[in-house]
Amino acid sequence: MKQKLCAFALAAAAACSVQAQTEIQWWHSMTAVNNEWVNDLAKDFNSRQKDYKIVPVYKGSYDESMTAAIAAFRAGNAPHILQVFEVGTATMMASKGAVVPVTKVMNDAGKKFDASAYIPAVAGYYTAPNGQMMSFPFNSSTTVFYINKDAFEKAGLDTNKPPATWPEVALAAAKLKASGHKCPITLAWQGWTQLESFSTWHNTLLATKDNGLKGMDARLVANSPLHVRHIENLGNMAKQSLFVYKGRNNTAEGSFISGECAMVTTSSGFYGNVAKNAKFKYLVAPLPYYPDVPGAPQNTVIGGASLWVMSGKKPEEYKGTAAFFEYLSNPEVQSASHKRTGYLPITMAAYKLTEQSGFYQQNPGTDTAVNQMIRKTTDKSRGIRLGNYVQIRTIEDEELEQVWAGKKTAKEALDSIVKRGNELLERFEKANKS
Repeated sequence: MKQKLCAFALAAAAACSVQAQTEIQWWHSMTAVNNEWVNDLAKDFNSRQKDYKIVPVYKGSYDESMTAAIAAFRAGNAPHILQVFEVGTATMMASKGAVVPVTKVMNDAGKKFDASAYIPAVAGYYTAPNGQMMSFPFNSSTTVFYINKDAFEKAGLDTNKPPATWPEVALAAAKLKASGHKCPITLAWQGWTQLESFSTWHNTLLATKDNGLKGMDARLVANSPLHVRHIENLGNMAKQSLFVYKGRNNTAEGSFISGECAMVTTSSGFYGNVAKNAKFKYLVAPLPYYPDVPGAPQNTVIGGASLWVMSGKKPEEYKGTAAFFEYLSNPEVQSASHKRTGYLPITMAAYKLTEQSGFYQQNPGTDTAVNQMIRKTTDKSRGIRLGNYVQIRTIEDEELEQVWAGKKTAKEALDSIVKRGNELLERFEKANKS
């Protein structure tokens, strides 16, 4: 009888310990190899301690998960942590009462949190004017240029000297086409790569007020002669089948992995997919630029996403969230994630650790994203933070598609992007003036 009571007591104690574990819901938008990475991070954190359990939940694409979280917040059942892509930053910052600044979450939990430890371009983007970091930098990326070295060799192109400028890209595309390649170059995330990063890379404003970082009364100016020239050039390349448009968001990435397209401009976060699934030799190179533009190349703009902490949760749940963020900040964890995914090592310590490990030497080009982002920024290149930008990106897609199809000139499409986009910016400014 005594043994039975002991057994019962032990079972009850075990049940209590399980019940005492605090669950933290983490909504994200990572797919394929990056979904595996997110699940592995949660698993590793959960195995290191017993107080908290991170539960990652895939909630669709970035805009779908953001919409779902807003609806869940209104219904009173929002997740603890929400992954939001960079174009949603201004909207999240304006969502007073819906989020808790990450600085406050960390400080309240007694965790050491030093914003200066992060790569400046990353920390600055997610920091409010009052100096408080609003969200936790997670899968920060930037735009880079991927090249199929096997296709280059077949076309007689130098694989050790990838095209550095847009004129060189056009020449390489022509040689690839002549060698039988049906898709010399394609583009993913076209608004991000060909308008946003294109602007900062050329030290040119996409919008006034330092691209929105200095106020909500920012307005688009992406119809400058330089922007028109670039989109016109791409439109001409599309007419000659040198550039082949494959669709919105990251759709074009699949055509690079399959070997159909020989070059693609997309996210550094595409690296994990390429490293795992490409059946050819490849190279990660810097984004092309126009050599006659003063100040180019400058620095590319941040992409990817950060983690926002939703309000209305229990103190213990915030402690668990802080513990998870502390784990994610660990240089070893950061470095391993950077090597695996191609996302930036968000702290300087993680970058130095990766460099010391010899990873960049062993994998040429993997430091491209870091090199593009740790350059000194200017007022024109610090980042782009505009309201209603999810909708503006859709406008960019619609109008650029008209150019690729030969239905609009570059000037007509960019003028329309500016006009339609500025209407949304005005609406955002009025709605959030208080």
